[in-house]
Amino acid sequence: MNMETLGEILLPLAQALAGVSLDDPDQARVEIEELAPFKSDSIQAIRKAACEGANEGWLVPRENGGIRFGRIAKDIAGFSVDAVLMSSPGPRHRHPNGEIDLCFNTGGEAHFDGHPEGWVVYPPGSIHVPTVTDGEMVILYFLPGGSMEFM
Repeated sequence: MNMETLGEILLPLAQALAGVSLDDPDQARVEIEELAPFKSDSIQAIRKAACEGANEGWLVPRENGGIRFGRIAKDIAGFSVDAVLMSSPGPRHRHPNGEIDLCFNTGGEAHFDGHPEGWVVYPPGSIHVPTVTDGEMVILYFLPGGSMEFM
């Protein structure tokens, strides 16, 4: 497995996500869970590939402040897709077009911004300091239009 192959595996998922409005994060999360159930074979195959990639280093080859990260694709169905391996807070940023996160617990009882592993959605214009507590997570984040502003 490598970054390009993972990008190909993510294409059908990104195409499905492209039709979801992020204006109401709770409703979007319900819709995404219906389209791509977290416990489904396809999401668990993505989990396996992402966790292996993080362990092998090709998924998250760069590091800053103890957070490892990497770009999977600049544009898949209108999203940039990046990966992060984190166990602490990251940099504060804004999502002009929203964000969809696919979170995989890799150690402890990890939570991302208070959410257990699974889908997390941020609406357009939202601002946060991404934070993993009580463990470690691999997070794949889908940014509509590749839009994110660090603050």
